[in-house]
Amino acid sequence: MKRHLLTLFFLIVSFTYISSQVTKTNKWRKTERDSFENAFLLYEDKLYKMALPIYEVCNKNHPNEDFIMYMYGKTSLYRPDKHPDALNFLTQAYDKNKKILNIELDLAKANHLNYKFDEALQFVNAYLAQKKLKPEEIEEAQLTKKYIENAKRYHSAPTGAKITNLGDSINSTEEEYVPVISTDESMLVYTYAGVKSKGGRVNAFGEISTIGVYMEDAYITFKTNDVFRGPKPLENINTGINDAAISLSPEGNTLYVFRDNGDDHGDIYESSLIGEDFTAPVKVKGEVNTFAWDGHCTVSADGKVMYFSSERVGGFGGKDIWRATLKADSTWGNVVNLGDSINSKYDEDAPFIHPDGLTLFYSSNGTRSSGGFDVFMTNMEMDSSFKHVENVGYPINSPDDDIYFVVAANGTRGYYSSGKDGGLGLKDIYMVETNFPSNKLKVYLVKGKVTSEGKPIEAGFVVEITSLDNKIYRNAKSNTVNGNYLTTLPAGQKYKLKFSYKEFKDQEFEIDASQLEKFTEKLLDIRFDIPKDTTPIVKVDSLPKDTFVTTNKKLTNIKNFAGKYGEVTSEGLEFKVQVAAFKYPKNYTYKHLKGLGDIAKTLDANGKVTLITVGPSFKTLREAWDLNKKAVNAGQKTPL
Repeated sequence: MKRHLLTLFFLIVSFTYISSQVTKTNKWRKTERDSFENAFLLYEDKLYKMALPIYEVCNKNHPNEDFIMYMYGKTSLYRPDKHPDALNFLTQAYDKNKKILNIELDLAKANHLNYKFDEALQFVNAYLAQKKLKPEEIEEAQLTKKYIENAKRYHSAPTGAKITNLGDSINSTEEEYVPVISTDESMLVYTYAGVKSKGGRVNAFGEISTIGVYMEDAYITFKTNDVFRGPKPLENINTGINDAAISLSPEGNTLYVFRDNGDDHGDIYESSLIGEDFTAPVKVKGEVNTFAWDGHCTVSADGKVMYFSSERVGGFGGKDIWRATLKADSTWGNVVNLGDSINSKYDEDAPFIHPDGLTLFYSSNGTRSSGGFDVFMTNMEMDSSFKHVENVGYPINSPDDDIYFVVAANGTRGYYSSGKDGGLGLKDIYMVETNFPSNKLKVYLVKGKVTSEGKPIEAGFVVEITSLDNKIYRNAKSNTVNGNYLTTLPAGQKYKLKFSYKEFKDQEFEIDASQLEKFTEKLLDIRFDIPKDTTPIVKVDSLPKDTFVTTNKKLTNIKNFAGKYGEVTSEGLEFKVQVAAFKYPKNYTYKHLKGLGDIAKTLDANGKVTLITVGPSFKTLREAWDLNKKAVNAGQKTPL
């Protein structure tokens, strides 16, 4: 943090005079006086969280010093776990001396953060009644009053959303924030700042210190039995400076990272997923990054539009949300501000565009907030603008910062970071059961695994919009290591998915989302086993010499075929035991098949019927028939 030496000199001189008047620091040990002076300088530089632990120690060692009590209470406003202390010590200071400068505004904020809205309004009104307030002091107090009024209104009409802390498998006594998820919630990446940070703790001058803030690192975790477990640092991402995970591409293969190189601004980088690890990030190309702060982004489901927050010139003030489009040369350009329906003279940050392509979530600390940053949502108009903004309400939003909100493709669950009361640390990551209407976010999610000869492969696939003359919607690939792929298709169109791999025949599937009324998910596994222009050749040496295939009806029976030709094999030919076929597979239960093998669901060639199979793939018909008989014995009513 850069300082002008002259300013620093006057701060030290003025502080030494003030502290000697209001405290008995002349009787303190030199180390205590030095710490106290450092806390004052940090406070003047608005580094409240750095100043807080110093004031806390001073207050503990000198509990009768009213000024220290006041400063400890004041800095406690800026750390969620210290909000009760803020109210307690500011109240004590006020009871001893009601003429402390700005004490009514401080108490208004403390009561607001502790959900005492009526008391908060009394204090802020008393503060505004003073006659010698400066214009900037009036503006701050009026914004605080607006926060309090909004919080009181939202708190009286909860939305029904259910908030759950992700627990100590993810959260700690330090800071966890900026959760980003794959659209199917199988992967979570987030930002951590604490004792395990690769860059350690640094002071206001960027030097390693025992007092300061921790550098940011990115962590990744995968869901097991519906729980995120075993997070690990992303070694290729974390460098020792601030490396914050900020966004995932819709298919989960690209991670966007904010990196602060210590030059008073930060930029957006991108990294590619290989297996379960991300590559070293490179700076996003094009017009997104500037010499100003560019700190958060989100990319649309088709990969062609980026929404990002920036402090660049030309905005409405503070951080604004902007839009860029992907150009033909694969760089980002055509940057435009989203306008005053979204942006204000305050800060708008953390945009997230839902896979439906229409719903934008973001956070703002402007006049519509209930305190600090609140989460807002807005829907795209026909002209691609956003005009009507809605606060998502309580309990998602609180009097403190609520930010970095992301929502799964199904719309039923979201994730965000908050400093709300009851957390494990300074900031925690929470899961939200949104209680949004079931038809609010309409998306068709298709995912599966691509294999060849039973092994996962990296295959390319293209999504075309058949209802728009086969316009290319997006190009993507399955994961190199595990073969997994995922794509989300907004409602209102018909699509074709075409998978390609080496010399094998392309596989195409049609998805009709033109009349989609709610979230729909399909599992579609792709197997590349038959090369292009190749007809399977039967190994005739394994057939009896006097055998001829006739049109006898009995030979069309699978049982007879299994008896006569059960050991016949063919290159690229596999057998599966199908137990059901449904348009709506949720209607089918298969508990009776437990122990016979994995249950798999795939779409038929037309993409309209879900085929349900049990067990592995077999090279011979006899093996498949044996499993089929076991399924019948287990209670399967419709053996195939």
